[in-house]
Amino acid sequence: MPRAVFDLLWKTLNNDQEIFAYVVNRSANGDHYWVFAHVTPSFDSAGTKVGYHSNRRVPNRQVLTEHIEPLYKTLLQVEQAEDSPATGLDKSFQAVVDLLAENKIGYNEFIFSLGV
Repeated sequence: MPRAVFDLLWKTLNNDQEIFAYVVNRSANGDHYWVFAHVTPSFDSAGTKVGYHSNRRVPNRQVLTEHIEPLYKTLLQVEQAEDSPATGLDKSFQAVVDLLAENKIGYNEFIFSLGV
């Protein structure tokens, strides 16, 4: 799981916005499994952020195979190519920003354009 995707997730949530993302989770026995997550900040009646809420569902296998797994593999390669984890994260995050700019689309729109 690329760190850049988690970075984007937390930056989005810290800006009080929702995000849709493909996430690799790890089960208790060490296996991994994919989920399609919708994560939103939760607010109290005064508008103060009090936590986060996530709904997860089984992702479309074709979308994973054709789009997400290759993208995440590329992002991981960018991250791991750097001696500094911070530099790797910055470059991987920039790769996501560049991808979105090329497509003239926001992250959530990009994810849904893949055919969730």
